[in-house]
Amino acid sequence: MGKQENIFLFVPNLIGYARIILAVISIYFMPTNYKVACSCYVISALLDAFDGHAARAFNQSTKFGAILDQLTDRCGTMSLCIALSNFYPKYMFLFQLSCIIDIACHWIYLHSSILQGKTSHKFVDMSGNPIMKCYYTSKPVLFFMCAGNELFFASLYLCHFITGPIIAGHGLFKLLCWFSSPIMLVKTFIS
Repeated sequence: MGKQENIFLFVPNLIGYARIILAVISIYFMPTNYKVACSCYVISALLDAFDGHAARAFNQSTKFGAILDQLTDRCGTMSLCIALSNFYPKYMFLFQLSCIIDIACHWIYLHSSILQGKTSHKFVDMSGNPIMKCYYTSKPVLFFMCAGNELFFASLYLCHFITGPIIAGHGLFKLLCWFSSPIMLVKTFIS
């Protein structure tokens, strides 16, 4: 009988735990310290790319890791939307709707992937939905959509505290919101 590996100590899962710690720090500081909150949020989001690379490099892809990754992503975005609901109460319904769509659609997709016996929600049936095929099989498309979505919410968050450098008469963070809002809307539509 061979030695059983502890999947909870796999490198990508350790990265996932670091992401959770950074997300909790970010959430704690969201109402009061945008520098700490944004730094931890962005680092946690960037580590999302590294856990996938580590899983492939070390051959440590697991269903637990896929769920941990998805759950961390969803909780981070949802927490940011909760903060935004406080900063922009007029748009609370839209932030709530965004959370519901994001969580429900990802949960359904991840759960159906597991029921189909897939080790990752990113394995797409090539004969299936062409939008989902492009979304999950093209790394540049997936990165662009996820980064654009995060950029929208993070820029909107920063707009509450600072304008950023003025470009063409507008603050940088407002411009980033305008630029990334169509990406966020398309990603929501795909969900």
